[in-house]
Amino acid sequence: MAFCSPHTTTSLHSPRTTIPNSGFRQNQVILFTTRSSRRSNTRNGARTFQVSCAVDKPIVIGLAADSGCGKSTFMRRLTSVFGGAAEPPRGGNPDSNTLISDTTTVICLDDYHSLDRTGRKEKGVTALDPKANDFDLMYEQVKAIKEGKAIEKPIYNHVTGLLDPPETIQPPNIFVIEGLHPMYDERVRDLLDFSIYLDISNEVKFAWKIQRDMAERGHSLESIKASIEARKPDFDAFIDPQKQYADAVIEVLPTQLIPDDNEGKVLRVKLIMKEGVKFFNPVYLFDEGSTINWIPCGRKLTCSYPGIKFSYGPDTYFGQEVSVLEMDGQFDRLDELIYVESHLSNLSTKFYGEVTQQMLKHADFPGSNNGTGLFQTIVGLKIRDLYEQIIAERVGAPAQAAKV
Repeated sequence: MAFCSPHTTTSLHSPRTTIPNSGFRQNQVILFTTRSSRRSNTRNGARTFQVSCAVDKPIVIGLAADSGCGKSTFMRRLTSVFGGAAEPPRGGNPDSNTLISDTTTVICLDDYHSLDRTGRKEKGVTALDPKANDFDLMYEQVKAIKEGKAIEKPIYNHVTGLLDPPETIQPPNIFVIEGLHPMYDERVRDLLDFSIYLDISNEVKFAWKIQRDMAERGHSLESIKASIEARKPDFDAFIDPQKQYADAVIEVLPTQLIPDDNEGKVLRVKLIMKEGVKFFNPVYLFDEGSTINWIPCGRKLTCSYPGIKFSYGPDTYFGQEVSVLEMDGQFDRLDELIYVESHLSNLSTKFYGEVTQQMLKHADFPGSNNGTGLFQTIVGLKIRDLYEQIIAERVGAPAQAAKV
């Protein structure tokens, strides 16, 4: 997408139109020259009307979470907000982890594993251990994409556990890096325009894994517990600390509406939004900065047991000021979500009811009846708004310079 800003310059040459090399995502300068009616100190008195069309470089979004915590679902919601279905690269490796839509490219940071499955087993490390990942290459390639350059990105094959030949990735408008370590390396972290962390509590993670692995894969309870415990030290050491750097955290916890619940079917979800982030204004309920507790169940919102409760207020998170929006419970009817949406502000929607529309559009996605789907949708809309504000600033900068 090109954005143009006009300004005038004085020309010593005859009228012309020039377009320098306009390869992929290159800047274009178009010069239109007109004859000046007043005397000029130039040879022919011509003034040039110059239109600088700078194809904007991508913005980079980082999404961190452990395996099985909803990153793929979040990516589908995000790409839907920007338009177009996300699909693997056409004609490429069928086992590619990359998803491409009209404006967005999502890459999986598993592709930067420096060790394949056998290599990790031989060295006794997990994929969560930084020693099993190539952060130098990750930094170089994310930096190249942000500069508008294509890359040859490696592919980690989750089916075979091997490292496949690389694939070409062209710079999109929005470049999303998702995986275990998007905020682990400071160099990569500094390239991010916005960052999100999906924080699933141990209790919920355990309940989800039991539901999936026992019911769908026939695993025993003992083997599930052993798998979680074996992974936990590396998760605690290398993955979990990244949430302190995130601009937004979606935290998933056991419900407080059902005493001693351990099934993980009804969830309490928090959207933790860092204050003071450029181009990001936290969402609020009713009155910005106040402390609110709201039970919306009644004539306009159907709620079966155990009901729904919303909370909102200021807080601190790793020593930083944040606003926290919380939902406990689940929706019976998504079409009634419009009632909740009408009481939320700073949603960055394009029209009234857009949050509800997005939720209804993806009603079959996991989490669509609770706070995980709602807050993922809201963050997607906020990222769209952030992108538009960054682009507007980039367009305004050369225009302002022209006035000076």
